[in-house]
Amino acid sequence: MFKYLKFMSFHLMALIAIASITLGESYISMGFAIWVAVYLGGDMLLGDDVCTPNYRFPTLLTWQLWLALPLTVILVFVCCWQFASQDIGQYGAWVNSLTGYDALQARQNTSVLQYGVMVVYLGLVVGVMATITGHELTHRTWEPVSLLIGRWLLAFSFDANFAIEHVYGHHKYVSTLNDPATAPRGRGVYAHIIISTIKGNISAWHIEQQRLVRKQLAVWSWHNKALRGYAMSLVIMMWVFWLAGWQGLSFFVLMALWAKATLEIVNYMEHYGLVRELNSPVKPHHSWNTNKRVSSWAMFNLTRHSHHHAQGQLPYHQLSPYPDAPQMIGGYLSTFVLTLIPPLWHRLMLPKLQHWDAHFATPAEYNMAQQANQQSGIVAYQACC
Repeated sequence: MFKYLKFMSFHLMALIAIASITLGESYISMGFAIWVAVYLGGDMLLGDDVCTPNYRFPTLLTWQLWLALPLTVILVFVCCWQFASQDIGQYGAWVNSLTGYDALQARQNTSVLQYGVMVVYLGLVVGVMATITGHELTHRTWEPVSLLIGRWLLAFSFDANFAIEHVYGHHKYVSTLNDPATAPRGRGVYAHIIISTIKGNISAWHIEQQRLVRKQLAVWSWHNKALRGYAMSLVIMMWVFWLAGWQGLSFFVLMALWAKATLEIVNYMEHYGLVRELNSPVKPHHSWNTNKRVSSWAMFNLTRHSHHHAQGQLPYHQLSPYPDAPQMIGGYLSTFVLTLIPPLWHRLMLPKLQHWDAHFATPAEYNMAQQANQQSGIVAYQACC
């Protein structure tokens, strides 16, 4: 049973987040510390997961993914309760009667600093629980229920249209100049968040527009999945405002924007500096891979990114570890942190890119890589040509 249960670690972490937000005060920071310790420390201590077991009951794995939606709804509800002027649904009274803990008093004592920690904490939790799960589900275009749940999960970070651009754009153009999500050599992560977000939404709109034209349907209509995606996020925002007013909505917007930023940072990590000829086959070496155990379990093998791009239609439990593929600096959270320090990031990635150029690139890609080094604006990259 462990091979099924290991992918439920994020469910446990979501429950810890719900509990810490409910308790308020310094418990919020404690919950965040647990989250960081588990994902950062776990990858450092527990090594790699290169197992590829057979699953006789894959439906169980799908149900685990679907559970992310009610957990996300509960998490956002508890956050709204923290900011509401009333005891929404008598939630605080229920916690008090169940545990004896005065959650309402704790809510009043929670400081602005803790609310700031909560933005960062919940943005990362939603990034793992909703965005990564939504990514997996929206790849399942043959399963209408999974696709719908995935888009709702992505809507919590204003990104339901990721389901359009990622599946039909990113997977087609990955590691080329046509892909908004692939960061060229020299680009910093902060610029990438903005550039990829804007270009990704434009790409999603164009892809959907082309689909509707082929089907002879009106672009400005309910048939437009991009418009429906924006509407989904608007519905969530209206729900948040109804529960917690402007304070709750302000928190939610900040949290959702940070969750969206985490997605773009992950995109940055997964493809930074890699090149591919347009219309050439997507191969495992066109993505950075990692098999760190805790990252793999928490992110439904998103870490096996090389195989995911080589065969994007495969569900996560069928992905292979590809230990010989280009490897990230570390696990997902440790690599994530390094991207936030651009000078250090570029310095650490230089030898990895040099190794990729020498051992993975085709002759045409090698020439493209040398040109990318010259255009990077980074002296160390330019000197390595």
